[in-house]
Amino acid sequence: MRLDRSWIERNIPHHGRMCLLDEVSHWDAQHIRCRSSTHRVPDNPLRSHGRLGVACGIEYAAQAMAVHGALASEGARSEVGFLAGLRDVRLHVARLDDIESDLVCDATLIAGDRGSALYEFAVTSEGRLLLSGRATVVFDAKKRIIL
Repeated sequence: MRLDRSWIERNIPHHGRMCLLDEVSHWDAQHIRCRSSTHRVPDNPLRSHGRLGVACGIEYAAQAMAVHGALASEGARSEVGFLAGLRDVRLHVARLDDIESDLVCDATLIAGDRGSALYEFAVTSEGRLLLSGRATVVFDAKKRIIL
């Protein structure tokens, strides 16, 4: 079941130009795959000094995680999540704006509950790995003290 950009904007906190994903191409309880072409747009909000560094791909993956949370939770989870930690991040290219084909963002839920989630993520283009890593997402962060 494909979900388009308008569905994504209605279900995650990112709107307008800051919504980086174009569609959800696949998802299930443990995994999501999204597609994006926004890395090629000259007014991408993450560009700095005329370029889009590969580390910005973490935001693409984080938005895929947010969409997965919205789909999997059916309203049970907080609307807002925060990246609390990144581990084993591997950057395989210098920038994203010179990648000619669409980005594919995969996120796999490793563990999670109502308070947090651990995801593995990868951003690829035409099968080429651009970046990967693990992310911890915390929900309802305002209600708890994080040490």
